This record gives sequence, C-alpha cells and structure tokens, in this order.
Amino acid sequence: MPRLVVAAPSSGSGKTTVATGLMAAFAERGLAVSPHKAGPDYIDPGYHALATDRPGRNLDAFMCGPELVAPLFAHGAAGCDLAVVEGVMGLYDGAAGRGELASTAQVAKLLRAPVVLVVDASSQSRSVAALVHGFASFDPQVRLGGVILNKVGSDRHEVMLREALEEAGMPVLGVLRRAPQVATPSRHLGLVPVAERHADALAAVAALAEQVRAGCDLDALMALARTAPPLSCDPWSPDPASPALEVRGAGRSPGNGAAPHGRPVIAVAGGSAFTFSYAEHAELLTAAGADVVTFDPLKDEALPTGTAGLVIGGGFPEVYAPELSANEPLRAAVAAFAAAGGPVAAECAGLLYLARSLDGKPMCGVLDADARMSERLTLGYREAVAVSDSSLAAAGTRLRGHEFHRTVIEPGAGAAAAWGFTHPERRVEGFVQRGVHASYLHTHWAAEPSVARRFAEAAAARAAAVRDAAAARP
Repeated sequence: MPRLVVAAPSSGSGKTTVATGLMAAFAERGLAVSPHKAGPDYIDPGYHALATDRPGRNLDAFMCGPELVAPLFAHGAAGCDLAVVEGVMGLYDGAAGRGELASTAQVAKLLRAPVVLVVDASSQSRSVAALVHGFASFDPQVRLGGVILNKVGSDRHEVMLREALEEAGMPVLGVLRRAPQVATPSRHLGLVPVAERHADALAAVAALAEQVRAGCDLDALMALARTAPPLSCDPWSPDPASPALEVRGAGRSPGNGAAPHGRPVIAVAGGSAFTFSYAEHAELLTAAGADVVTFDPLKDEALPTGTAGLVIGGGFPEVYAPELSANEPLRAAVAAFAAAGGPVAAECAGLLYLARSLDGKPMCGVLDADARMSERLTLGYREAVAVSDSSLAAAGTRLRGHEFHRTVIEPGAGAAAAWGFTHPERRVEGFVQRGVHASYLHTHWAAEPSVARRFAEAAAARAAAVRDAAAARP
C-alpha cells in the first residue's frame, strides 16, 4: 500500500490544509485514497471523507495501543491505491509524559511510512534548513522524505527557502502561497465540522485540491509513497470470525448478541449537533448482530422505528441548545426510552443532551444534572476503569480514552459513576442508571470490542422484552 504521513513541526503549520488537499487532488486523478488521522480528533476526518468519499479513520496509539495501529490502518486502506495519514500536533509530540506514545512519529514508524513535513515558512528563510535538519535527525527511525513549504510570501522568498533546503539535502515536494480564501472557520474546539457547513466545506476542499495540485509535485509525492515497504500484519476486523470487509453487507455471521427473531435496531445520533464518531463503532455493532440506523436530534421528532439501543456520541450540543430543546417530542421519546431501561451509551455531547438542562435550556432530563459552558478547556488522555456494571461495560473493564470539552456538568458523577480515572488524576466521573451509561470520556471501541458486543446484547435483550410484552397483550 503506497502511503504518506503528513506531519509538521507544530500545530498550525498547515497539516490539515495539505493532507486534505493531497487526498482530494489524488482522488481527482481517479485513485482510491484512504484517509487517516493520527490521534483522537473527530473533525479533520470529516474533511478527509469529503475529499476521498471514504470514511476518515483515526489511528490512536494511546487509546487503541500501538499494536492496533497497523491493523486498523490495513482495515481502512484495503482495496485503495494510496493512503494519506494526517499527523497530530508536532511530529514528535505525543501523550504528555509518555515519550513518543501517540505521536505522529510513532504512527509513522508503526506504519513504516515516509513522512512529508509541512513547514510554515512565513517568518523564516535560511533557518528553515536548520529546522528541517533537526526534525530529520532527531529520530533516525523516522524517515523524512521531503518538505512542503506553506505560507510562502513571494517568488524571492521561495528561492531562498529552496536554496537553503538544497544545501541540507532535503527535497522540496511543494510550495504553497498564502491563501486565506481556503481557510476553514474555527471555534472553541477547533474547525467547524463538515456537517454544519457541507456546501462551504465542499467548496473549501475543492479549493485545497486546486492549491495543492498547483503547488505540489504529485508525481514525486506518489513516488515517495511507493517507497513504503510491505506491512506484516493482518487487517483489523470488527468480527474476528469473518473477513474484515464483510462488515459492509454480505457475510455477516449470525449470533453475537442478535435477537432470536431479527437484528436489534441501534439508533445513533447524527446531524449537525452530534458529529463525533469513529467508523469502527458502527462496524463493531453491525458485526455484533445489530442494525445501525442514524437519526438527527435537530430534525427527527421520534426515534427510529424499533429502536432497542441508543448511542449519542460527541459533538456540539452547546451550539444548538435552543434547537435541541425545542424538539420536545424527541426529548420526551429519549427520556421514555431511558426510563424503560433501554440501553443508552452517551459520550460528552450525549451526556449533555441527557442532562436536565444545558446553558439553561431544557434537555432530556434523564440525568439529575445540569450542564453549562465554561471558560476552562478540559483536554487530555485518560486511563479509566469501569466503576459500575452497565449496558456498555462490566465493572472493572479498563479502557483508555480522551476528554475534550469546554462544558461542565454538576454534579460530575452520579450515585453510580461510569468511570474511575487512574491517570493522570484520580476521580470518578459520569453516570450509570438503569440502562444508561453517560460520560465525558471519548473511547475507541476497537481497543475493547467486548463493549460493542455487550451493548448489542443489551439491545437484543431489550428488543426481545418489547416483543414479549407485545405478545402478552390481550
């Protein structure tokens, strides 16, 4: 599999611009491009998906473990002509206090992939050579194959930069001029997700493709990608008993928690307010015997027909609190489903939606808690253990996850908490009640597939109970 890792010396250098533009430019050539993102970020993969018409997938060595990075990559890239991996932060930045763990450099080494360094050259000339030399020599196992210069100011500026890098023996694979017209808007947690600006996002991706096509040597980049050696690993599969690609349709194995009279429906919140999800979650639920159906809490006034399980992931409910609150029929349906013991898995935005209120606006009222925006950003990896038995995890289940929010909820934990954090701080967090598991913690279920199977089994049991109750009615 030809592959490239797009990295940078620091955040803000233009990784997303270049990676997304490369994906789109190669896709326009008729190539099947597999998009990936190092780290836990949900938003960039949405732009990658627009550029390639394939799911954007994350490669997180902290949450999933280094041993799963290559198999997850191979699963996502199967059948493609090229894979592009966008890095996270600076090339060598990873989990705090954990050395290279979860860094772009570690992902590149695990994938045996050449790295293209995107350098913001707006305030330097010959010094760029010293900068690039340092990044190229810091870890000999990281293969820096070339540089793309971003935010170059003029022809003269480009000449000075090229001369300096030629002295350093580093190929220049592209030069991009300042182009504010293709900048994407940001807010308190990063870029505005694709789902909230689809038409504008399409135009931005097209402009990025044009910019990269004009400024980068796509043939040289493809040649570099082809130097990546073979990976000696089997692709990850959501169902260990089945080939990885069978998750898309035919070949699903029976059982694995499926209801005896049909597959239980698991409704997954989507739309503009709930945009954060990992593609592997739906694949795992499908492989576990469920039918996954998406609904939009901003528009749909009822849960999907036959809903037996409810997944409400991350997103920006704080931006849409008035609209979510105004959809009273759906709020009532969610509350009734939870009150009846239906299994609910809620992460971050889902936690806020289940609260009594968000910034003073009534929410579903499933939890006796109130949420509000704050000035403080809570951000970082967490090591967690399940405190209480729930529809998602048995007590004692250990997972690594990630927190990323500017809201607070009071109280921060229920009488039965969801998680106990063991690192970097010790505290309990989240709520478990009846079938509900609600928490701020984002997790990647590929690291512990048993949580998806457990949730699908809870949904199957719920579907069977509803059928039995209906059959018993006179």
